[in-house]
Amino acid sequence: MNKITGIAIGAVAVLAAIFGVVAFTASSDKDASVKGASEFQNVVVVGDALPEFGDAAVDPAVGMTAPVLKGFGFLGNEVQTTPGTPMLVVFLAHWCPHCQKEVPILVRWSQSGLVPDNLDVIAVATGTDETAPNFPPSVWLANEKWPSLWPVLVDTKDQVAGNSFGLSGFPFMTLIDADGKVLWRNSGEITAEALTDKINAALGN
Repeated sequence: MNKITGIAIGAVAVLAAIFGVVAFTASSDKDASVKGASEFQNVVVVGDALPEFGDAAVDPAVGMTAPVLKGFGFLGNEVQTTPGTPMLVVFLAHWCPHCQKEVPILVRWSQSGLVPDNLDVIAVATGTDETAPNFPPSVWLANEKWPSLWPVLVDTKDQVAGNSFGLSGFPFMTLIDADGKVLWRNSGEITAEALTDKINAALGN
């Protein structure tokens, strides 16, 4: 290893330590996998579950305190939805065609300058099924170049995290304010522009 390479590797390690983010890459093999990845992780839910999202004109979850999720990423890094900063929690299923359309939109959104400066984004890989298409989710999100500064919490096999947020379809989003209160939920695809408008309106930006 030359000196320049050593410095570069050291810099990456420091950034990972600062941000608590572990990067992952997929191989190009037919049976691609992320080395060391776990497609299911334990999740602890602190607080009461939100009601299931439905077709009501007024979402009953708005104004409620969202449960706090404490879990891990694909490579075992800790991920939590602890209040303190406005947060968008995005629930994604690898086999869902609507999620497969939404993820590239979100990736472009992350690069567009439209994401509010005061917003954290956390994804939840949920609904995972080894027998369904596009498995494993770790490879899918790596191939889609999911933003490294947007942590991914990996749900349990029985979808503990998703159920606690009242998930009723995919993709599913929940916007939470700095105090942990639910401001807005959405099920289904949404454009980057519409998402930006919804978030800015809810946060009063």
